[in-house]
Amino acid sequence: MEPSSNIPVRFEPTWESLKQYSVPQWFVDAKLGIFIHWGVYSVPAFANEWYPRNMYQKGSPEYEHHRKKWGDHTKFGYKDFIPLFKAENFEPDAWLDLFKKAGARYVVPVAEHHDGFPMYDTRLSDWNAARMGPKRDVVGELVQAARRHGLIPGVSSHRAEHWWFFDGGRKFDSDVQDPRNDGLYGPAVTASPTASHDSTAWTSKDWRPRPNAKFLDDWLARCCELVDKYQPQVFWFDWWIEQAVFEPYLQKFAAYYYSRAAEWNKGVVIQYKHEAFPEGTALYDIERGKLNNIRPLYWQTDTSVSYKSWCYVEDDEFKSTTTIVHDLVDIVSKNGNLLLNVGPKPDGTIPDEAAKLLLGLGEWLNVNGEAIYGARHWITFGEGSTAVGEGHMREREDKPFSAEDIRFTTKDNTLYAICLGWPGEATKIRSLGSSSPLGTGRIEQIRMLGSAEPLTWSQEEDGLHIKPPSQRPCEHAYTFKIILKSTSR
Repeated sequence: MEPSSNIPVRFEPTWESLKQYSVPQWFVDAKLGIFIHWGVYSVPAFANEWYPRNMYQKGSPEYEHHRKKWGDHTKFGYKDFIPLFKAENFEPDAWLDLFKKAGARYVVPVAEHHDGFPMYDTRLSDWNAARMGPKRDVVGELVQAARRHGLIPGVSSHRAEHWWFFDGGRKFDSDVQDPRNDGLYGPAVTASPTASHDSTAWTSKDWRPRPNAKFLDDWLARCCELVDKYQPQVFWFDWWIEQAVFEPYLQKFAAYYYSRAAEWNKGVVIQYKHEAFPEGTALYDIERGKLNNIRPLYWQTDTSVSYKSWCYVEDDEFKSTTTIVHDLVDIVSKNGNLLLNVGPKPDGTIPDEAAKLLLGLGEWLNVNGEAIYGARHWITFGEGSTAVGEGHMREREDKPFSAEDIRFTTKDNTLYAICLGWPGEATKIRSLGSSSPLGTGRIEQIRMLGSAEPLTWSQEEDGLHIKPPSQRPCEHAYTFKIILKSTSR
């Protein structure tokens, strides 16, 4: 599945037909997107975005917290947070201005999370942000703002998990059992296991209970509505679409979306987890994790600026800008993109800690962006002894990188060697010695991005030896631009 701008005129709902798909060039060049988890779940600001489910799970911290702070579940249920979700300070252009300064090239707001409350003006439910809470078409406003600021808009759908999301409220006296609330809480089919969302038990491809045809038809209609209403160029799915019963619906949706994109003459991307789509029919996405090596087929990591939650919570634990920069560099060197999430407050403001991190990332990209945007992986992703936890939900296992950890990208006749720490008085790049694939006599010039200071270097048997500039040109990571002699000379 090589990047291409050639989109077949029409796709059929079969895996064979869908394998004609190619990842668009704009996406491979973009490298960085912003994910936005914002919804009613931001109001309680407790634990994480699974508060709506867990507040109805007896014995959970969310259940106990809810009873203590908000009261009995028959008198104050999840629906009662909706009037408190006012978004009174929501300014889409301010958000997009920040995301652009962060260096993002695409933006993916959550259109509907597991809680079943669409953040857009849908004809398929009265329970949505355009009619309740903010009384604004949040997704529509963000899509328009993205285009005004030159970013490519997308959407995400977590609707599949809604089939069982509120099942806990069926097991005791709560507002979930009131038929008047079925438009929000239903179907709430009893689910098992009741483990947290990162449990491996959730990932079986034939997990019970299976959604019925009514739910699946509605799921497909909501997805297609988003496509027609907003023409998103990214459509991100959470993991539960992997259940076998979704397969024909995924085929129908992908055929519809790709065919509509051909009509628009726009390159689009469906993003999936695990094995929901066969390779070559959409783009593989890893949640809060990375890969240990280059993946020949293009891929993406989605993670957040914080560790505890995707949405805003009051006691979140934010990452450092260095961690985010290193994640981006590591992922790009292995043929992937980074989709970085922020969780705005319920009033529509972005937490100061998140804004600071995004601006710090943008400052680094202002200096080093030419090694990221439009770049491709080299024959090896890099060198160094720091291991990376491979796969979903592994980022907590990662150890900090050091100056010995180097990542490579390439563009035209240039190889970029990005040191994930300041190299000090001298650096040695073992992968670029005289007997390396780079070969002897091919280097024309070496400099560090952001510095005009001439560098001294020598290519020896044991590696490429470089004396860094006397002053650091930036923070977090440092890029040697290695200009190669043209092979046509």
